[in-house]
Amino acid sequence: MAEAAASGGILAQIGGSAGVAGLEEGDLPLLAQEIRTKIIDAVSRNGGHLASPLGVVELTIALLRKFDPVQDRIIWDVGHQAYAYKILTGRAENFNTLRQAGGISGFPRRAESPCDHFGTGHASTSISAAMGMVMAREQAGKNHQVIAVVGDGALTGGMVYEAMNHAGALNKPLIVFLNDNQMSISKNVGALSFFLSRKFSSQWLRKVKKEVSSFLKSIPGVGDDMFNLAERSRQSFKSFFTPGILFEALRFDYVGPVNGHDFAALSQAMDIAASSDRPILVHILTQKGKGYEPAENAPADYHGVGRFNPATGEVESPGANAGAQTYTNIFASSLCRLAAEDDKIVAVTAAMPDGTGLSAFAGAFPSRFYDVGICEQHAVTFAAGLATQGFKPVVAVYSTFLQRAYDQVVHDVCLQNLPVVFALDRAGLVGEDGPTHHGVFDIAYLRHIPHLSILAPRDRETMQSSLAAALRMNSPVAVRYPRGECPVMDKSGGQDVIQPGKGAMLRGSLENTEGGKLVVIAVGGMAHPVCLAVDALRAEEGIEAAVFDPVWLKPLPQEHLLRLAENYPKLLVVEEHVLAGGFGSALLEHFNENGLPGSCSVYRHGLPDSFIEHGKAAQLRAPLKLDVPGLRRVIREILEK
Repeated sequence: MAEAAASGGILAQIGGSAGVAGLEEGDLPLLAQEIRTKIIDAVSRNGGHLASPLGVVELTIALLRKFDPVQDRIIWDVGHQAYAYKILTGRAENFNTLRQAGGISGFPRRAESPCDHFGTGHASTSISAAMGMVMAREQAGKNHQVIAVVGDGALTGGMVYEAMNHAGALNKPLIVFLNDNQMSISKNVGALSFFLSRKFSSQWLRKVKKEVSSFLKSIPGVGDDMFNLAERSRQSFKSFFTPGILFEALRFDYVGPVNGHDFAALSQAMDIAASSDRPILVHILTQKGKGYEPAENAPADYHGVGRFNPATGEVESPGANAGAQTYTNIFASSLCRLAAEDDKIVAVTAAMPDGTGLSAFAGAFPSRFYDVGICEQHAVTFAAGLATQGFKPVVAVYSTFLQRAYDQVVHDVCLQNLPVVFALDRAGLVGEDGPTHHGVFDIAYLRHIPHLSILAPRDRETMQSSLAAALRMNSPVAVRYPRGECPVMDKSGGQDVIQPGKGAMLRGSLENTEGGKLVVIAVGGMAHPVCLAVDALRAEEGIEAAVFDPVWLKPLPQEHLLRLAENYPKLLVVEEHVLAGGFGSALLEHFNENGLPGSCSVYRHGLPDSFIEHGKAAQLRAPLKLDVPGLRRVIREILEK
């Protein structure tokens, strides 16, 4: 294989996973190096996850030397660990399209490869899916392996233990590889992370062993026998002081910890796992960012990263928008300012302090900040408990992740009418992370819950005043806002959000004194592009249209909506959300129950009844006509009807 390496590299010669098994031991480090280079090259150009994929390269190679990714079922928890797996299972040649529109997904996808046995984008799901495959295998009388690769961050999620409890009870062959790099996205939190990272002084262990051995041997008559028994029990004694006791309590065999960058150790661990006839967990220690010094030194910064210079690790400037304030930034600074005035305000996150902007709050108010780990259900009910005691919890979470805590939102917060504020970041299309991360369902799954109000700020002023208004209410409130730059609009009217059910005219008037035929009702972050489209139509084509921002998605601004329907022949709702159950649906329901003036027609423009693929957000919006040129076409078409 040295000749192959000289003629283009090992990766180019092995032809996929089948070729990995035939490699000589000495070729494996070279293959690992090539894979890391390919990952760094693709992510530096496209952006993506970096630290986690680099940490599991040796583990991935070892997996594919032992198991068949087509016949055996290998499931990657969360999925951004799986870059090396994608490269080695037939996607090396087009790996440069990673996370690009029409290219390879950043997560496992069943439609992408027969080696991707389960689609994963949220944490803690793999063992549950694996158990379903285990029992399907048993029902079919087959004998392939089922393997879940779980990150240590996923172990903060309760679903993992529900699945392991089930697996232990059924006692069927199942392999779990625990990739322990002591981090999820940010540094892991909680008692379990301390337990998994326990380290004992080798000097202390040697001292204890020496003293115990000397004592046993000194016992007349039976000392040697007792020493031999103790020596045979040494591994059992060791497991009592290591994470093995936790997994053995769930009726899993436990192997480890294993050095996740040592091919010999990994090979031995794979052999042991493959020979097990019952559930087994192999605990593998890896280094996040392995092989790339910038990521090794700052793994959290390279969890998800934009384009960067691979030679230096320096992240490229976003260009003209460098230093622009994002909705997340405005939320974070507003929350800190409000918390300085009210010591009852506390902040809660589910392992996302950086992504949600709460790192600033944690620095300013450490005793009032709670990172509960990757467990959104617990985060919501934990916040409900705080609210019962007079605190004002703000749960900052991505829109897509709050879906995981739906029951808790309904039963633990809203049923009891508790003053919990849900700050829903990444509402709308998020870009390259794709359908598992687009926040396009939250209006539909929240607006029908009693007691819950919903706000959708459009700019910096309404972002600030929406959060302030939410914290003043003595009931549940969700504030949904998009990813990206938060604009400063020329006509804000932010004071209108102080009173629930009051929106704002951004162009034109409620009475339609201008005589226009159309008012566009722009929801949240769509207000800015809608105003740009309307301004361009007026300036370039002489086409007039009014723009209204409802601000409150629940309760509806009923009085304003009625006046608009009375004064404008056509109403167009624009939202970056699925049409089914969105704000447009709420508007139609309202008019159906309360009557719609006979001369008024209502149109809706949003996302279709399908999952939107991955790609840059601007690329995704263009074919959906949610960018400025597309909105101009939509407005023009409706006016021409």
